[in-house]
Amino acid sequence: MLQKQRRQGKAVKWSLSALLIAIAIFYGVPARTRALGVQFQGARPATARELSQADAAVDDKVANGELRRSRLVADTLLPERSHERLDQYYRGVRVLGGNVVRQSAAGQTVSLSSQLYSNIDLDPAASLTPDNVRAIVLGLGDSVSTDWAPELVVLPMGLEGFRLTYRIRAKTALDRVVYFIDAHTGTIVHQYSDLQRQSAVGQGTGVFGDVEKVSAAALGGRFVAEDLLRPPTIGTFDLAGNVTRSLGFLNGFLDLGSSDLASSTSNTWTDGPDVDAHVYAGFTYDYYYRRFGRHGLDNQDLPITVITHPVRRADLLTASNDVIGLLYLNAFYAGDGVVVYGEGLPPGFVLSGTRQTVDYFAGGLDVVAHELSHGVTEFTSGLIYENESGALNEAFSDIMGVSAKFFFRPAGSGIGQANYELGSDVFRPGGIRSFDNPAVFGDPDHYSKRYLGSDDNGGVHTNCTIVDHAFYLAIEGGTNRTSGLSVQGVGSSNREQIEKVFYRGFTLMLTPNAAFADARAATIQSARDLYGGGSAVERAVTQAWTAVGVN
Repeated sequence: MLQKQRRQGKAVKWSLSALLIAIAIFYGVPARTRALGVQFQGARPATARELSQADAAVDDKVANGELRRSRLVADTLLPERSHERLDQYYRGVRVLGGNVVRQSAAGQTVSLSSQLYSNIDLDPAASLTPDNVRAIVLGLGDSVSTDWAPELVVLPMGLEGFRLTYRIRAKTALDRVVYFIDAHTGTIVHQYSDLQRQSAVGQGTGVFGDVEKVSAAALGGRFVAEDLLRPPTIGTFDLAGNVTRSLGFLNGFLDLGSSDLASSTSNTWTDGPDVDAHVYAGFTYDYYYRRFGRHGLDNQDLPITVITHPVRRADLLTASNDVIGLLYLNAFYAGDGVVVYGEGLPPGFVLSGTRQTVDYFAGGLDVVAHELSHGVTEFTSGLIYENESGALNEAFSDIMGVSAKFFFRPAGSGIGQANYELGSDVFRPGGIRSFDNPAVFGDPDHYSKRYLGSDDNGGVHTNCTIVDHAFYLAIEGGTNRTSGLSVQGVGSSNREQIEKVFYRGFTLMLTPNAAFADARAATIQSARDLYGGGSAVERAVTQAWTAVGVN
């Protein structure tokens, strides 16, 4: 998502038992916690003895049912490694955000990372049924729908302790909201937006005039934008500016059919947003496969549904502010492989604050890769979309978006060239976030300058630039403007090393409510695993996090 929205968040205190601290890969005092997780400070690697003790403690918790495996995935960058994800349970009910990630090689544990909760004391029997909860959510308004089965979970509430709640995601007219409903009273005790925004072979001309090959399918005497050459089906649906149908599909009130697919009678494609959205979705798949050996968003070639022209530019002046924010000045990942690209602004219109023009969002390769990377996060670490975990979610998409552009495009500052200004083809001049100098857009380059308010789900689109800048410094090197600390980067010719370190750390080694300190620890561990302790890569990653104030 490329907007800057802000929502309420909490900063609270909480304590861990000595046992649960011992289980963590990185030992440190939990000096500050958030409403949905623990932030470890002063992280340091565990010794071999501590790791063995923690591993045994994890096994004990698996044996008694306090931890249950949710996923076991192979490490595509280190084939002999595997990563097991374990969810915390309390008397048979999953504890939201309580997780352990265990990395193994040849049956031996290499590392552990965890965020677990102690001192839970509640009755796990719910008074309400899942049907009761669905009725409560559907009763919030005529435009609300849900296709999620309510899940009974223990919700950590900071100073308020723990609540037994049902977790359910609902679609509203202009949002995706995760609700936590008290399992006894039916009241909404917490909620947050989960709309992760930014947002036959023919020949097509993209938004900026570049000519691309379009993977299409022949259907009924025409060609449709359905990519059948790559393992997952990638379908690009042109909704022809019909906002009612666009919102109807996003809210689950109607399905799209083959007649909605972008089409051409001659297999020569001239609609720029259709061409770029379709081609760049394929590029993003190729980037993940060729760089990391990943098979699509879920690593099992989940189909990708691309939506273009959800509104008409000509209708801008009559559109509501909500529709403008969602479908004109935005791109977003809507979950389950669905991504939507906004129309931007008509010629002659500029943003009032920055005086930038805004082109079709589908025209930015980095924007497309950014949004689809939210899908990768959805199926890996599942970073919760608020506070520091939400900023890490956005940062991962920023990093993968920029990296995909460098993978396919030459470096430079012009349209279609790769640089460290996210969205620079769409938002002109300058883009929307800078990896090199976040302050250009008023964003922080150092942890001490992070946004601590409640807007934008706790500053997910603001604080992500701290991580973006660390990634930049690890590659290019340089001096952080706030701390004055210098980093010896690996150099642009070794960009692939840092991309692999961050990809692996973020997808395989973070828990859903991870904080910045956890990301530091995970990426340093990833650098050691891939390139060895004391390597130039480990040094660059460590120096970069220190320079941006994440310790």
